[in-house]
Amino acid sequence: MDVFSALSDPTRRELIRSLADGPATATQLSRQFPISRQAITKHLAALDEAGLVDRNASGREIRYSLRTERLGEVSLWVAEVGASWDQRLSKLRDQLS
Repeated sequence: MDVFSALSDPTRRELIRSLADGPATATQLSRQFPISRQAITKHLAALDEAGLVDRNASGREIRYSLRTERLGEVSLWVAEVGASWDQRLSKLRDQLS
């Protein structure tokens, strides 16, 4: 799954915010949301596929942790696109003045 597709879902964005506090299991995360643990697991699978979280198994327990380097890449891309648009809008403003 593409990173932006994964981030387009509000529940997944909230899961990322929760995982920013530290690793957690799907059960722990499901306590914070009005949806089932199975739904949380599906959202976590999408985040894992996009490379935004890591899965670490310890016995039967799977702990999910945030992959901050992937978010850094997204942040950098967004900043570059934003700067490009700032330049375009500045040129447009100059032409309209």
